[in-house]
Amino acid sequence: MSRPSRTRVRAAAGLLRSLPPTGVARRPLPPRPALREVTRRDVTWRDVASPEVTLPEVTLPEVTWPDLALAGAFLAAMLAERFGAAARIGGHMPAALALSVLIAGALAARRRVPLAAYLVGTAALSAEALFVLPSPVSPYANLLGLYSLGLRGTRARARLGPVIVLPGMIAYFSGPTHTYQLMPAAVLFVWLLVWALGYGWARRQEEQETARRVLRDQVLAEERVRIARELHDLVGHTLNVLLVQTGAARRVLDRDPEQTRTLLGTMEHTGRQALEELDRVLGLLRPQEPSPSPDPQPGLAHLGALTERMEQAGIRVTARIDPAAHGMPRTLDLSAYRIVQEALTNTVKHGRAARAEVAVHREGDVLHVEIRDDGVGAPDGYLPGRGLKGIAERVHEFGGSVEHGAGEHGGFRLRAALPIPRTPASVAP
Repeated sequence: MSRPSRTRVRAAAGLLRSLPPTGVARRPLPPRPALREVTRRDVTWRDVASPEVTLPEVTLPEVTWPDLALAGAFLAAMLAERFGAAARIGGHMPAALALSVLIAGALAARRRVPLAAYLVGTAALSAEALFVLPSPVSPYANLLGLYSLGLRGTRARARLGPVIVLPGMIAYFSGPTHTYQLMPAAVLFVWLLVWALGYGWARRQEEQETARRVLRDQVLAEERVRIARELHDLVGHTLNVLLVQTGAARRVLDRDPEQTRTLLGTMEHTGRQALEELDRVLGLLRPQEPSPSPDPQPGLAHLGALTERMEQAGIRVTARIDPAAHGMPRTLDLSAYRIVQEALTNTVKHGRAARAEVAVHREGDVLHVEIRDDGVGAPDGYLPGRGLKGIAERVHEFGGSVEHGAGEHGGFRLRAALPIPRTPASVAP
């Protein structure tokens, strides 16, 4: 800070001290929170603000009883062999016993810390061969540790296995009791083969887990799209119908109270139906809870109620349904209903039509759905919105086709061909 700035600060402070008291009691500053030390795993944190501190924990595989039993069995075999060769070991017996315990301990920890366990086991095995007397049992414990490193270690750490094997082999066969001029290639091949078996099995498990995760994410994404499509069709249709009915009620409110009352009752009924269906759709997000709506999903059998709502909104709808179109699988039946519902919603919202026709018929193993109206039609170069995109998604789920555009005599026309699934499925009533 420059000298003039310091002078100004001192002058301001003196001026504040010279002012008379205002009679307003000063609010004492809150006490500074005390430092609280939290210690976990030999690491210390100081808690300043939060009364509770949640410390991250690293979860490692625990040493299980089978691991301890296996390590104990190897230790017993190595100790028995050591005491049996006491005459040859001589004064190196304490070191031999300590190295045997170290090899067995590394074997017990091979799941928890595979790389460190294999490093310790290899070092102990090399020291045993170089300075004491190699045991015929301890190399097999080291072999299990190498397999566990390839199987349990991370990809980067597991790849260090062959790097550690080579110097370990050189040290082992350089001991005074070995007369090999060169390291036996067969032993090295066996060790590397065992590591490759563990490493390959671990990588296959990773690939399978990745494939399961990708499949799960794909299923979840498809389910979210399906639920979003259901909500769009349901809420969009209901809101558009309610808006049209509200406008009609507002126009006849003064001159025809009875018709207004009828329209308001219809709006109430439409809203209640929409809420029930919305509860059913949202119930899909909580599969552990029963759906609050006992009514079945809508289908082609409910087109009559749909056309009535559209007529109350001011559009005269004529529906022709082929008797052979009844009894479709529930998924197909629901999709056909939603296609008709969305197409009629677009007619109300965009078409400004007075009449609409719905035709549903079956030809062989294909269900055909066609909706046309006498509205303003589609402008040149129009782009499909959410509703038409949702219809296309529904059709493509069954491997069908959809086309839409201007009608032959004006208006808008939509045609959808839905192949009927051959797999056994529940059938709509």
